[in-house]
Amino acid sequence: MANSFLLILLLFSYTCCYGYTELELLLKLKSSLVGSQGSGLEDWKQSSSAKSHCLFSGIACDESSQVISLNISHIPLCGSIPPEIGQFSQLLTLVLAATNLTGTLPPQITNLTSLRLLNISNNNISSHFPLISKMTQLEVLDTYNNNFSGPLPEEVASLKKLKHLSLAGNYFSSEIPPVYSNLQKLEHLGLSGNSLTGKLPSSLSRLLNLKQLYVGYYNTFEGGIPYEWGSLRSLQVLDAASCGLSGTIPLNLRYLSELEVLVLQQNNIKGHVPAELGSLTNLTTLDLSHNLLTGVIPESFGQLNKLEFFNLFNNKMDGKIPDCISELPNLRVLQLWGNKFNSQLPENLGKNGKLGWLDVAMNQIIGPIPKQLCKGGTLQGLILFGNSFSGPIPEELGTCTSLVRVRLASNSLNGSIPPRVLNLPNANIIELNHNKLVGKIPLFISGDSLETLDLSNNSITGNIPLSIQNLVGLQKLFLGSNKLSGDIPDELFSLKNISVIDVKSNGINGEIPKSIENCTSLISLDISRNNLSGRIPHDISKLKILSSLNLSDNHLIGEIPTEMQNMTSLVTLDLSYNNLSGRVPSEGQFAFFKTNSFLGNPNLCSSSQLICASSAEWSSNHGFRLGSCYWFKTILLVVSSTFFYVF
Repeated sequence: MANSFLLILLLFSYTCCYGYTELELLLKLKSSLVGSQGSGLEDWKQSSSAKSHCLFSGIACDESSQVISLNISHIPLCGSIPPEIGQFSQLLTLVLAATNLTGTLPPQITNLTSLRLLNISNNNISSHFPLISKMTQLEVLDTYNNNFSGPLPEEVASLKKLKHLSLAGNYFSSEIPPVYSNLQKLEHLGLSGNSLTGKLPSSLSRLLNLKQLYVGYYNTFEGGIPYEWGSLRSLQVLDAASCGLSGTIPLNLRYLSELEVLVLQQNNIKGHVPAELGSLTNLTTLDLSHNLLTGVIPESFGQLNKLEFFNLFNNKMDGKIPDCISELPNLRVLQLWGNKFNSQLPENLGKNGKLGWLDVAMNQIIGPIPKQLCKGGTLQGLILFGNSFSGPIPEELGTCTSLVRVRLASNSLNGSIPPRVLNLPNANIIELNHNKLVGKIPLFISGDSLETLDLSNNSITGNIPLSIQNLVGLQKLFLGSNKLSGDIPDELFSLKNISVIDVKSNGINGEIPKSIENCTSLISLDISRNNLSGRIPHDISKLKILSSLNLSDNHLIGEIPTEMQNMTSLVTLDLSYNNLSGRVPSEGQFAFFKTNSFLGNPNLCSSSQLICASSAEWSSNHGFRLGSCYWFKTILLVVSSTFFYVF
């Protein structure tokens, strides 16, 4: 009798309802989870061992070999969750995250009444959310980044043990149910990235254990942040970005003493930045960008000693950038662009040795560029364009090898370019254009990472250095509107990746190098308004993707190469105001160019002219005068003959 009882008990350990063993259930589960285009779970195989399923990847069992955890993540299963999932009665943990699952969440999942953790995030599961009020043991419910729709499920509020609730990244479209305030143990509430409307419930202030609150992105709320939320004393993260908020920043937020992250960017919040926020001494991230804020940066922000990321860009703020900002010991990112700040940058900015990104573009900042910005060797972005900075470019920037983006355009910087600035090994963009720089381009320049170099609209003199060939990754070069002289070096056209060359409005002379044929990536070339002479190289026609060519206002001679008719990508052409001669090609792309592309070349003939002298004739000492007379007499003779023939 005892042996029979043990046998029955053993069978029960391996068998679920409907007579399936858990091994059989897992194999059924596999057949549904792994779709026709999917893969994974290769070790889930039939076996004669009653406990073999406990060794399957992602499976954990209890002492009686019943499945208590199914944890599969980041495998392209590409199937769906079958109804059989509801038969794992002892399951405590169910994770099917980032597995490309589709279909719906079967209602049988609510049979998992022992489940504590349900994570089906980062899939493509759709439909309305099933009623889960029976799953009273749930502590974590994560459906982030799926395709659920309909109203937010109110029955979630009955799950009294819930600590983590993430319904973010779906298509829920309703107001936030006030009953969510009944989840007194809740520590994480994620509702961002949906289509929620209405007002933010003030009743959420009752969630006294809440640490993270995410309600932004794609939601469209009315009004502003509830004043009552100042009672959320345990809150560490408040992210209400890009969700239509208006009004002002509540002064009551000063009571969120544990707050580490405050993100309110891209809303319609107006008014001043409250000085009271300076009491949030645990803040590491403060992002108030893309709003309608006015006034000044409070001096009280000097107390934010843990602040690492500070964004106020694209507001309407003005006044001085307080010196206390430069004293913040952990500041890594400072972005204030698109305001009306009108003071100097704090002299000691960067002295903490941690500054990694500085963007104060499009303000009215004056004075010199601080010398300590890269003291710690961590600065990657220096973006100062569109201000009134003056003085020389600090030599110290030339030793800042961490720099990736250097954008100092449209200021009043003077002096010469520090040699090392054009040798930064990691920089991919250097813009010094529209300043008052003088002197020569440094003789030696290098940088495998540099893609854009813009020195245009200064007063730079001298030649284009031969070391330009060292910029092997260069794609765009702008040297226009300077006082450069000398020839165009062959080395310039050795750059295999270059797509844009603009050296217009200089004093460059000599001929266009035949090596231009090597620039097969070239899309735009502008060398207009220089002193170039000689002929247009025939090999320019080898630039198969060139779409814009401007050689105007030079001293070029000879005929336009007929091979250029075959440049099918050429959309814009300007050869005006040179000394070109002969007949303008009329086929291919030239059939579309207007006459203003060839103005100011008195010896050029259009395709409609009956007689056109050769370029050799035009190049004789009196070619133009004689040729013109000959042309006139010939036309007169033809007209006269025709007249007498008719009459």
